[in-house]
Amino acid sequence: MKKKIFSIITLVLVAASSCKNLDVNPSDAISTGTLVTTSDGLTNALNGAYALFKDHIEFNGTVDQNNMYLRQFYHLSDFASDDIVCGQVTTDPLYYSFSLDHSPAQGNTRYFWYISYKIITGVNTVIDAVEKSGKTDAATNQLLGECYFLRSFCHFNLARLFAKPYSVDPGAPGIILRTNLTDPAKKARSTVQEVYDSVIADAEKAATLMTQPRGVQYASQEAAWSLLARVNLYKEDNAKAIEYANKVINSGKFTLANKNEYKTLFANATTSSETIFCVAFTPVDDYGKFGSIASMIYSDGNSGWGEEYASSSLRSAMSAHPEDVRWSYIVPLSDGSGGVQKKNGIEVYYISKFSFQGGLPNLSSPIMFRIAEMYLIRAEAEAKTGKTADALDDVDMIRKNRGLEGSLYNKVVPGGKTALDVVLDEKRIEMAFEGHRTYDVFRNKRTLNKAYWGYHLAGLKETDVDLSKTPAGYPNLTVPYTNPRTIYYLPIDEVLSNPLATQNP
Repeated sequence: MKKKIFSIITLVLVAASSCKNLDVNPSDAISTGTLVTTSDGLTNALNGAYALFKDHIEFNGTVDQNNMYLRQFYHLSDFASDDIVCGQVTTDPLYYSFSLDHSPAQGNTRYFWYISYKIITGVNTVIDAVEKSGKTDAATNQLLGECYFLRSFCHFNLARLFAKPYSVDPGAPGIILRTNLTDPAKKARSTVQEVYDSVIADAEKAATLMTQPRGVQYASQEAAWSLLARVNLYKEDNAKAIEYANKVINSGKFTLANKNEYKTLFANATTSSETIFCVAFTPVDDYGKFGSIASMIYSDGNSGWGEEYASSSLRSAMSAHPEDVRWSYIVPLSDGSGGVQKKNGIEVYYISKFSFQGGLPNLSSPIMFRIAEMYLIRAEAEAKTGKTADALDDVDMIRKNRGLEGSLYNKVVPGGKTALDVVLDEKRIEMAFEGHRTYDVFRNKRTLNKAYWGYHLAGLKETDVDLSKTPAGYPNLTVPYTNPRTIYYLPIDEVLSNPLATQNP
């Protein structure tokens, strides 16, 4: 990363269309003095930080419509999983997630690293200004807490993509922590454990500060608790994961959508009973075919590329229950005669979880935390601590709201499975396409099975591979948690400008 990124002493905001929608001033109109002397200045500055999750901003001298924090995050996470199949070879760097052919120079990881630290530097500027001002009123503390939350959230997502799971090696190189404005540009990577300690400390502080929620499109105390539940689960501190999941569940502010409500949950994310925190998009932010999250996984024939589909592996996992309402987000492309159209030998099942807000095929407000995940976090932690009946009860709570009232576990683990198997199977289906699957597999020291036809087998045709076997030479058919490409290389920008930043093997 260029050294100038870390020398910013005023909050860097952008005047892109979505920022205008939030009434955010250009960066040269904001000073640290303005931030702390007016509530509008502080609010607008923080809104600008939120906008960076969804804006296309300049990187390396150009504005690329394919570059957006959320688009990159979902591609780097989900496209590496067994839930989405690559429908064809593409020059978009998202292809490297499918093929495992990672490079330090790939554009999507470089941009994600850049924009993550841009957000972190921005909120660090606000934190520094507010804490120096001595202001401690509830409204200011709410906004300060949101800054700590965003810093925690960004550091954690960087660690998930660029560092080994805590459960695999807490002493492994993590990411570069940026927790103040005086950090030198050249700084070594903290260990995974040190990163987690910092993430947890920031989220805990955020939770104590945020007492005046501003709506689900902004961070809140419950959002901080949700992050703490997730981080502690990854850390395998199961007691803490249960504690924080309980705080959210018992807050009474969120309820599981029933099987009818679930069909429009994601299109109506900002008003859904499940949403704890989402990044709010508006019609002004409808990027259409170019640069939206949905563009690669959905097409109505006029909008979206629709080059990646729900995998046969995921559909097989769901096949026993056609009544499951979660099928509503997996959309088959008709071949005109009652069947499913194929492209390159792959059945086309589009994914619509990021579509149809306001009826627009490429617009949604992606949900970062929702109540269903809290039940599943609690269930996983319960399964790992011998509370099998409780774990299955939490899974059944999800299932009975997804149209599976007649297929509950009723405290009985199916033959040949463990309680943890049941929880992870349910989470795969419930949280599909929401950026969880690869982390759930690898942090639990399992192997990702991608033994199905798709262009994750780089440069091959369907007839080239016998999928009844696992032929030598195709390591991306099955990906063990020990594979070094379960994480990405640090971007070349960072390694070249910061010799203290050691590269991943």
